[in-house]
Amino acid sequence: MIKQTSVFVRLGEQSYEIEIGIGNLASIGSPIQKLNPSKLFLIYDENVVMHFQVVQELLCEIISEVHSHKVASGEASKCIGVANELWDFLSRHQADRNSMVVAIGGGVVGDLAGFVAATYARGVPFFQIPTTLLSHVDSSVGGKTGVNLPSAKNMVGAFWQPAGVLIDTQTLSTLEDREYVSGLAEVIKYGLIMDEPFFEKLEANVAGLKHRDADLLVDVIAHCCRLKANVVEEDEKETLGRRAILNYGHTFAHAFESVLGYGTYLHGEAVAVGMLCAGSLAKKMGRVNQAFCDRQEELVRKVGLPVKVDRTDIQPLIDVMKRDKKNVSNRIRFILPTGIGSVELVDAPIKKELIESVFNEFFE
Repeated sequence: MIKQTSVFVRLGEQSYEIEIGIGNLASIGSPIQKLNPSKLFLIYDENVVMHFQVVQELLCEIISEVHSHKVASGEASKCIGVANELWDFLSRHQADRNSMVVAIGGGVVGDLAGFVAATYARGVPFFQIPTTLLSHVDSSVGGKTGVNLPSAKNMVGAFWQPAGVLIDTQTLSTLEDREYVSGLAEVIKYGLIMDEPFFEKLEANVAGLKHRDADLLVDVIAHCCRLKANVVEEDEKETLGRRAILNYGHTFAHAFESVLGYGTYLHGEAVAVGMLCAGSLAKKMGRVNQAFCDRQEELVRKVGLPVKVDRTDIQPLIDVMKRDKKNVSNRIRFILPTGIGSVELVDAPIKKELIESVFNEFFE
């Protein structure tokens, strides 16, 4: 029997369901058929050809016109050049607002395909089939889509909610260890920002997480999706400040990714070190104690995530941080913890020397 659960994201007319299960990819026809698209445009990562073929075969049985386009794996594909290829792909096959874009792959493909769907013909429906742990718990939920600029990550984008999301945890079996472990950073983040009992559950189940225990993963992924859905329902377009808490560790992480080169560290790896940086900054400001930092680092280390990055010049990192989307009046704003399960947006000016001291702490 397939273990399955679901999370409903309540956003009025843009509400949708996230279906989560073990082996439920075989049922993809059902949610797509309910949405009744006239044409399907499958955009998939070159690393998930096996999953794409399953989806394509099933959907060709119920939709008469199905087109597909392969995207190279990696953060470099999340750019305007590839988006332009996809807009042209939709145009050549006469996509319209009754068509549907289906993203099959990790966060890069989901963000890219979602942005293309949001902007083509001023918006066509979009369905997510995420295949990585990171995309299961984070990027497939909430409607943030976009591409990178050479100087800043996710700087060009749109809010475009999916019509639905299907998560099959069996897709994780094809992930390399590094990619899988990278996703655990976002899982840990949810405990740190808003759910101490969940953080304690992760601490108690490190072995199950590392060994990809199927039942545990369904529960963990569903819980992460519910937590994120709660935040998105409160602050869909990040206008109230609530949704910003989901960026815990990301101000540092995006700087690492941009300056050290996209792909040098996977997104989750950069987020792991970014969270440690945020914790250290909070400790230096008297917001948390050393016990918080130790506990955070211990879980990050135990699941196999990095706790330091390669040394580099600090000024370029700070320059990237100054372009962060959370900033106001050229002032860097950070999401900082007050304890396990609690973070807040800090708007007060922070001395450059303090930020530099944090960077130096987490360089190899």
